[in-house]
Amino acid sequence: SGEHSAPGPTRTPWDTDRGPGGSSAGSASCVAARLVPGALGSDTGGSIRQPAGFCGIVGLKPTYSRVSRYGLVAFASSLDQIGPLTRTVEDAALLLTVIAGHDPLDSTSADFPAIDFTTQLDEPIASLRIGVPRAALAGADPDVAGAFEEAIKVFESLGAEIVEVSLPNIEHAVDAYYIVAPAEASSNLARFDGIRYGRRAALDIGQDLADLYARSRAEGFGPEVQRRIMLGTHALSSGYYDAYYLTALKVRRLIKQDFDDVFSNPDPGAHDCDAVIMPTAPTPAFPIGAKSDDPLSMYLEDVYTVPANMAGLPAISIPMGFAASETGSRLPLGLQIYAPHFQEHRLLRIARMFEAATEHGARAPALN
Repeated sequence: SGEHSAPGPTRTPWDTDRGPGGSSAGSASCVAARLVPGALGSDTGGSIRQPAGFCGIVGLKPTYSRVSRYGLVAFASSLDQIGPLTRTVEDAALLLTVIAGHDPLDSTSADFPAIDFTTQLDEPIASLRIGVPRAALAGADPDVAGAFEEAIKVFESLGAEIVEVSLPNIEHAVDAYYIVAPAEASSNLARFDGIRYGRRAALDIGQDLADLYARSRAEGFGPEVQRRIMLGTHALSSGYYDAYYLTALKVRRLIKQDFDDVFSNPDPGAHDCDAVIMPTAPTPAFPIGAKSDDPLSMYLEDVYTVPANMAGLPAISIPMGFAASETGSRLPLGLQIYAPHFQEHRLLRIARMFEAATEHGARAPALN
């Protein structure tokens, strides 16, 4: 939600009583408020795309390994990916062109040369097939569902073929993600002990090294980070590793296979698609504190974004429309587009054509 930032809650410029989504909340808010033309975020389960959707801007999660993670404080190493948040699709392509490419300092960095991602932006999409997993979209807010149906009509007007597809294991993505990600976070954040890394607490007379570790981590990690470390440590503990962590990895593999089948089905005449679309989040931005006492409800905001990280796919969020809040403020809604691995050119091209056919992204929040 962006409310767990160390300096205090981050706010969306569209309605300052609401959070901008997280965890790249500051980056999204600054771009949406026109303070900066672009910013970087890190996306582990939707942390670029969700705030982009809530703030009415463009947020791109590249294919896992497309952008170096060197210098990023790791949350979940097999899921984390750095990407741009910008006002337009073209700006996202420009920024990705700058940051993408092989990095010998990152062992997970793909050994591909840097390329220009702006070269295919304005190519028509009339020849493309776009998948819609309708069965997986149940439970979306009525405003989100209505805007998504309008987005489908826009793609049809652009000549794209809309195909209904099945992603049977996507409903388990959030469950598996909140085992895999906290487990990796538990391991990655163990180094922040006040000795080697991170904040070091002041000790009282008579306290020992164990007290230093405990106090340093208690002071240096906020409640949400502590919650995820505890979840991950439990999932990796003796007696639970096989039941939780290994099972989640198997589900992760099934989610990837679902997308592989949709994008390149080997059966002749089957519905192989060039891209898949869905909303970025099931609701508009919610008030700060509204979900603080219900972590499960908060985690379900990631239901449409975590599959991209679990499968390592590139995905982008672009403005899809607006919903009205109870106070009358306009709340942006995000459209999410998935593409096969390393097909950012296609992803950006589809997003650019939708952007050009609508005016959602041209609107800016009214700021005092």
